[in-house]
Amino acid sequence: MSSLKELKTRIQSVRSTQKITSAMKMVSSVKLMKAEKVVNSFLPYEQALLQILNNYLSSQVFSNSPFREIREVRRAGLVVFASNSSLCGSYNSNVIKAMEEFISHQGIGKQDILIYPVGKKIADHCKQKNLKIAGEFEDIAALPTFENTKPIADNLINSFLNNEMDRINIIYQHYVNKSTQTLKVDTFLPIDITYPTTKDIRNDYIVEPSTEEVENLLIPMVLQYHLYAAAIEANASEHAARTIAMQIATENAENILQELSLQYNKLRQESITNQILDLIGGSLQ
Repeated sequence: MSSLKELKTRIQSVRSTQKITSAMKMVSSVKLMKAEKVVNSFLPYEQALLQILNNYLSSQVFSNSPFREIREVRRAGLVVFASNSSLCGSYNSNVIKAMEEFISHQGIGKQDILIYPVGKKIADHCKQKNLKIAGEFEDIAALPTFENTKPIADNLINSFLNNEMDRINIIYQHYVNKSTQTLKVDTFLPIDITYPTTKDIRNDYIVEPSTEEVENLLIPMVLQYHLYAAAIEANASEHAARTIAMQIATENAENILQELSLQYNKLRQESITNQILDLIGGSLQ
């Protein structure tokens, strides 16, 4: 049985930890609010742009577009979004598990898949597993911006058009709300858009200055925005996961404190009772 001194030390230790988790929860909540604002302001624009491309492709103007070319997969690219730090629940482990499952089902060697690891955790895992990586992109995981995601998107586009990669995918956590994030594996290239079936879709576009110029402008723009959207969603999901994890840790610390305090009070009461009995016994002798 623990002594009063040991219990007191444990109570102080748990209280200190609780202060840390509570502070981390507040910091993550503030970051989540900012990240959520970015997501909510950008995603409608990205989805609207995607819808424009969707409608345009349904007119079959781009039937021979190189962005839609489906080839036998011999070399592939994979962009994986994780975090730089831990203490965010199962956020990183779920991403890592999805990446490993995805790689195992590609039917090509691991060295034929070039991985773009966004976040220190996924980069460290790739190094540990001797996977081929294109570099480290911790700055994007820390604070995603269009400026720091665009070079990766451009590099992926050029690699696909130059036949250096036959297919490119993205793995990230799709942000739904504070309590819900879903893991997604999107096809980046070849561009894969489900055509709308509504009757009011127009297919009589007048293209100026030319189909090729519109294609070279619109499709890369959509792809750049899609990668940026994945980055900001992953960032918001990370902060949401950390907020919830720290909230659970704070609540667990409170439950442990209550249990330890109860044990401490019981032991202290027993000690006082024994001292009183000793005094009574001594006075009767």
